[in-house]
Amino acid sequence: MEFVTETKPTYTIIYVDAAILTPALGEELRLKTEELKAAGTLSLIVNLKKLPDMETAAGNVLMEIHNYIYENEGSLVFAESSDNVLQKLKKEQFHLSLNLSPTMAEAVDILSMELLERDLLKE
Repeated sequence: MEFVTETKPTYTIIYVDAAILTPALGEELRLKTEELKAAGTLSLIVNLKKLPDMETAAGNVLMEIHNYIYENEGSLVFAESSDNVLQKLKKEQFHLSLNLSPTMAEAVDILSMELLERDLLKE
């Protein structure tokens, strides 16, 4: 499998380990995020460090994942993208909607801020 998950107290990390992110692999990732969300995970980090490249069409699947998580009151950050992946996301302007973080520490900060914001809005 191209995914490894690591559960932390307040979030789960999905590590993607593949040569290229294709739309089919993106669909597998979408199913994995839906499975985690159904199990009660509210905050996800998708670590793309070991993913050197992606097909441009896979960006649409990343947007579907993003929309699904946020429509269900969750948080999602894509972290540690390679330069190739980041350039393809920027070319298609996916970077304007997706939470992209250059480091895991910043990804955790984004999740923490969104959780805090969600809690404040509920009060």
